Amino acid sequence: MAESRMSYTDEHLLTSEINLTNCDREPIHIPGSVQPYGFLLCLHEQTLRIVQASENTLALLGIAAPDLLGAGLEQLLSADQVEAIAHLYPTLGVTPKLLGVRLDKVAGQPFFKIILHRHDQLLWAEFEPVTDATTNALDLGQLNEALGQMLSATRVLEFCQYTVEQVRRITGFDRVAIYRFAGDESGEIIAEAKHEDLEPWLGLHYPATDIPQQARAMYLKNWLRFIPNASYVPARLVPANNPATNRPPDMTYAVLRSVSPIHLQYLHNMGSAATMTISLIREGKLWGMVTCHHRTPRLVGYELRDLCQFLGKTFSALIKTKEQYDEQEYQLRIRETQVHLLEHVSSSINFVDGLYRQRPTVQDVFDCGGAAVCFDGEVILLGNTPSQEQVQELLAWLQEHAPQEVFHTDSYVQHNPAGLALRPTASGILAVSLADAPGNYLLWFRPEVVQTVTWAGQNTKAEVLADGQVFLSPRQSFEAWKQLVESTSAPWKPMEIEAAKEIRLHISDVRLKVFNELQARASRLSQLNIELERSNDELDSFAYVASHDLKEPLRGIHNYSLFLLEDYADQLDAEGVSKLQTLVRLSQRMESLIESLLQLSRVGRQELVVDVIDMNELLIEVVDLLAPRFEQTNTTVNVAHPLPIIRGDQVRLREVFSNLLTNAMRYSDRPDKVVEVGAVSTEEAGQKEFVNLDDFHVFYVRDNGIGIDPKHHSSIFKLFKRLHAQDKYGGGTGAGLAIVKKMVEKHGGALWVESIKGEGATFYFSLSKHL
Repeated sequence: MAESRMSYTDEHLLTSEINLTNCDREPIHIPGSVQPYGFLLCLHEQTLRIVQASENTLALLGIAAPDLLGAGLEQLLSADQVEAIAHLYPTLGVTPKLLGVRLDKVAGQPFFKIILHRHDQLLWAEFEPVTDATTNALDLGQLNEALGQMLSATRVLEFCQYTVEQVRRITGFDRVAIYRFAGDESGEIIAEAKHEDLEPWLGLHYPATDIPQQARAMYLKNWLRFIPNASYVPARLVPANNPATNRPPDMTYAVLRSVSPIHLQYLHNMGSAATMTISLIREGKLWGMVTCHHRTPRLVGYELRDLCQFLGKTFSALIKTKEQYDEQEYQLRIRETQVHLLEHVSSSINFVDGLYRQRPTVQDVFDCGGAAVCFDGEVILLGNTPSQEQVQELLAWLQEHAPQEVFHTDSYVQHNPAGLALRPTASGILAVSLADAPGNYLLWFRPEVVQTVTWAGQNTKAEVLADGQVFLSPRQSFEAWKQLVESTSAPWKPMEIEAAKEIRLHISDVRLKVFNELQARASRLSQLNIELERSNDELDSFAYVASHDLKEPLRGIHNYSLFLLEDYADQLDAEGVSKLQTLVRLSQRMESLIESLLQLSRVGRQELVVDVIDMNELLIEVVDLLAPRFEQTNTTVNVAHPLPIIRGDQVRLREVFSNLLTNAMRYSDRPDKVVEVGAVSTEEAGQKEFVNLDDFHVFYVRDNGIGIDPKHHSSIFKLFKRLHAQDKYGGGTGAGLAIVKKMVEKHGGALWVESIKGEGATFYFSLSKHL
């Protein structure tokens, strides 16, 4: 993990013997030393004379730190460079700025870039070495690509993954990960880009104690922390205290600020020789961190680090929007499902039927394991729920202990010890009362999430010595261990609770208005019938116009085009003949589209002629009718097992099978086409939660054809929707599945598909048993 993972060691320990109560009060901003890959000069804010220097100036400059005290920067820099600093000085604050000049006056020494900021009554001049690897680091094309990907991401995890990939591309670290904080301040790795031979950290969790409060405050002030070599020996400040204040200087914003020796040992234990950590801040609070690791020392230039910090700030500015995208997507799904459910409730004679007899049911509104509709002593269970007896006991508990209109919990056992028996199906409960009468509730259940949390190392960081002293030390092992959270479900979101309240209010409104609106409804129905008759007449007129007034001119265009081709083709050039042929083809297609539209209109307007149907006989009729085409295309139709006898409209169900079998034959490029027809058995229904054999007959037509990409599963049922060009797979208008869907829905059922591209398709349709 990054420096943030053990960030209480991201500070210099003044003593190795402290107690745990001191951990959150450790003076992490005054380590009194720097990382020796560069050197530091602290200048008095008014006189601009050096009052402190890091002791490694002798090694890097050939000038001992005491010899620099009292001098000005002119001892190291040219007059032009000193003037550049004087010009920049009034604009400086706590944010470090890279000076556009280099230290090159000291003969025989490496070039150094200069980083300046003002803080704690001092001008801080930090000098980093200039190497070939860090020059010309800013790649605008790379930055443009990074920002483009980040802006285009609509989900949080996608956004995070783009960010770690771009930071790794920019810096070349072996591993870059994003660590997100939870509400309890523990954290989890949610995105990672790494060298292929490294073990993954994705999904690892870390306890909140890894980052004490004062360390979190530091990360809010200082966006980026960098350790190019974890094996360094700190270079102390000379003298240790600022002579003007007689105390150690506040190094909060110093780029070279040294870190704790415990943290360095920690990095050594985990095989990390260089690290960089970027704060991710959402609305003033630490949201997470980008953490970078390398197995060998790695000096990343200040320009590149500044670019990464810019990406971190960009991430911080956008993360709220990305989280809102995720929330809005789920909220939209809840809203759409809720609207359809309430339509069922409003249109059903008995509102209870509208809650569970049609999809979506009350269970489908939220992400949950199961639901129960409890009204007038009847308990209807949907999905994975407690038993009838357990639900009755829960209702009794709710009436006595939770009389409010809405009750929710993610740990029922914390309210009622008897809930221990319900935890596999109902650790979490959302309950809304439906009326003043006792026992009338809607219930949603969430199972126990026995959260297998993979912790990175043991959740301890202290060793008690023999004399009672406590010595803080990094974890000696990073083997994952499990922590199980029992009797707890995923929490209920505020949007889910609000939606449950809205459902309750809507049901209450429906029940209260029913009696008062009966007479008014009768009057409205009479008026609506008159308007409906007029609309039907107008629709019939439209059908006549579409079938006669539109089709006749089309037929004339088609016929005259054929006459021209037959009688005058030899007088036309190739382009003229081609255009006439196109006109013939387009007029035929337009006539087919009009026919499809009329057929769909008739399906919606005509009532079902319900009769007892032997589906085996009906299927034989359809197969006999299509036999010549099956023989021509080498198609075999198999019936998995005898089909049931049902109630339905023979004409329309014959059309359903005809359309589905024709599609199965048409959309296949195999030399031997095989189509299987069957009814879903009880055993198969148990494996498919969406199949309800108590209220529906469910049939399927399965083929070995070209299959359908899952992203098109919903769009193929739209009118005139085709996934292929008009001249492929036998043409057609694209209306067949829309017509089949309409016919099935008239039978109170639904039509859906299961398919993977290249692996065939299975079309399911359900028919209500209550016709």
